[in-house]
Amino acid sequence: MGNHLTLAAEPRYFRATSLQSKILGQTLRHTIRPVLGVWAKLPFDLFPPNVIEQIARLLPVHEGTSWRGVDLGTCGSEWLMAKDVKDLAAGNKKAIVYFHGGAFLTCGLNTHRRLVSRISYASGQPVLNVGYRQMPREPIAESVADGVRAFEWLMQQGYQAEDITIAGDSAGGYLAFSVARAVLDEGWGRPAGVVAISPLLDIDSERKRSHPNADACEVFPLNALIRFTDVTLRMDTRRGINGRRVCPVNMPLADMPPSLIHIGSNEILMADAELMANRLVAAGVPCDLHIWENQVHVFHAAASWLPEARQAIDEIALFLQRVADGSIEAPAAAPRRTAKRRTVQRAAAQ
Repeated sequence: MGNHLTLAAEPRYFRATSLQSKILGQTLRHTIRPVLGVWAKLPFDLFPPNVIEQIARLLPVHEGTSWRGVDLGTCGSEWLMAKDVKDLAAGNKKAIVYFHGGAFLTCGLNTHRRLVSRISYASGQPVLNVGYRQMPREPIAESVADGVRAFEWLMQQGYQAEDITIAGDSAGGYLAFSVARAVLDEGWGRPAGVVAISPLLDIDSERKRSHPNADACEVFPLNALIRFTDVTLRMDTRRGINGRRVCPVNMPLADMPPSLIHIGSNEILMADAELMANRLVAAGVPCDLHIWENQVHVFHAAASWLPEARQAIDEIALFLQRVADGSIEAPAAAPRRTAKRRTVQRAAAQ
């Protein structure tokens, strides 16, 4: 495995040895990838019902996990705690806000509750699992607005910004960095850290087109990402959103919190992960880039039977512990202002 960029970040490589990971990769390459390839070639927009979200209601969570619904006004979410995890009322000052993946088009609380419960258990922290609004009904700007509102809700419960980690996978990784940026811009303080699993960090597909992984990914063919870019632009146009979207890779980064990025070695989103890690480290922000050999997109979700997924979740928990005990040195924090209610409109307008 060679680097695809000259990285300011020094990635850590994790070897894959399990038969399960090989089977998973081949299964996705011959099922999901062809379907996405066909979708990309359709002469019209097709957005099937989010059936996977309904089916996922049947999936079991980590033993002993409890959760309750949280109404954020614009979207539903849930407050989840794994077995033996305490919240602020019991003296645990740390918390996580989590954004599920699904290309801003599919998945939700049900599909990701199992993964979130394992992260909660491994880290010993409660998690606000956010069911943000998605395309085609709402543009990405509204997804970001819901994410900022979720962070605001945690602060209203008594959590401090510096004790809240923002995490997400795939499209949720985009939200994790975008919400961290918005929280900093609001002057609420700096979040504890950002965890991004197989993150989509640049809607523009041009860099992915020229990357060595352009045709190596087990899940996403390049033409599907090009089609996704077009869909997001049309969605913005229909909603009257003008101006150029600022994706995480192009945001101001010097004051961002420490970050952890996980990516599979063959993923087409490697282009985003490498670029983001490079720019964070160049800006003076600690960023751990973990590259997992031959692992598929968000392989963490298969932790019930994939040993590499369990190891990856343990690595996330270790990062969260290092953030909590201050062993990761972050840049100097910007002056903090008093939190004000009016975030959702501002984020939606970006």
